Amino acid sequence: MKSIHIDIIHPANVHYFKHAISNWKAMGYELIITCRNKEITYELLDLEGLDYVPMGKNPKSVLGKFLFLFKCEWNIFKLYLKKRPDIALSFAASYVAHMSWIFRLPHISFDDTEHAGLNRKLYLPFTDLVLNPESYLLDLGSKQFKFKGHMELFYLNKKYFKPDTGIFSEMGIDENTSFIFLRFVSWGALHDQGQMGFSDEYKISLIKKLSEEYKIFISSERTLPLELQPFHIKIKPNRIHHVLYYAALFIGEGATMASECAALGTPAIYVNSLDAGTLQRQESDGLIINKRYQDGTLEKAYEILNDEKAKILLKEKVKALNQERYNLTDFLTWLVTEYPESKKKLLLGEVDPKTKF
Repeated sequence: MKSIHIDIIHPANVHYFKHAISNWKAMGYELIITCRNKEITYELLDLEGLDYVPMGKNPKSVLGKFLFLFKCEWNIFKLYLKKRPDIALSFAASYVAHMSWIFRLPHISFDDTEHAGLNRKLYLPFTDLVLNPESYLLDLGSKQFKFKGHMELFYLNKKYFKPDTGIFSEMGIDENTSFIFLRFVSWGALHDQGQMGFSDEYKISLIKKLSEEYKIFISSERTLPLELQPFHIKIKPNRIHHVLYYAALFIGEGATMASECAALGTPAIYVNSLDAGTLQRQESDGLIINKRYQDGTLEKAYEILNDEKAKILLKEKVKALNQERYNLTDFLTWLVTEYPESKKKLLLGEVDPKTKF
């Protein structure tokens, strides 16, 4: 195997793959990266120094989204004619699955989103192996492998992530300043249709109250109400995990950042009518507060903030859980470089990732 294609559809995917990409490059592999322009994805790849083939931006309308998928199919077809990779990886990208099947190369897909049923019907029949977190609720059959932990541990493992106190000066605050970080999403994905998190009115009242005692920083996929714009965080996007690590509390609609807090040991309140197995497992493990509606968020926030031991105990809990997990980046590096023998050993139970990684 000489060439690996990786498709990126979301900013979080950059983080999922970046350390494995470094490993593969050091081993002499050619990396072909394609990427959709969602929010800060291009910027993240640039900051990581990674070359990529831009795929364009996903439209907001349902019809536009389906037409965009056909455009992606055509772009990948032309790319494969030219480059001929040996294996492809994506996060449930149907167009990569289809083109991989046509060109007879294995496609490894990640999937941690149970409610994205339509997309799963599009990619699964054409995929060679599906990797899910252990908490994933669905049985996808003989091509499925559930790994220990959740996606965010691919890049927040202690081997690859070192918290940097330099983030305080980048945020313009003293290291002793207690701050709250909030994240609001755009509700533009297909699986977001009809779902909800915070109303603008609740956002404003929540932040107005919390800002009386705490420094507030906000990240938002869409334009913030005028009253909240002074709280918008101004840092490079590849530094956000240091913000999450040192935050006294995270409140947000974004599942990825809530899960990142679960990996980092930062108290998190996730408010979103959508749910997933990963979030349910993190809640049952006592790592996050998982709310379907905004009501009661302020009261829950004060309950956490007023408990001086909350964050200390949470970090101890994360440390204990990590004893049962393994290094997911090293696992993925091995899986791809040894493919397809690694797949056979994995699915037959001939290799124990916990012992090996």
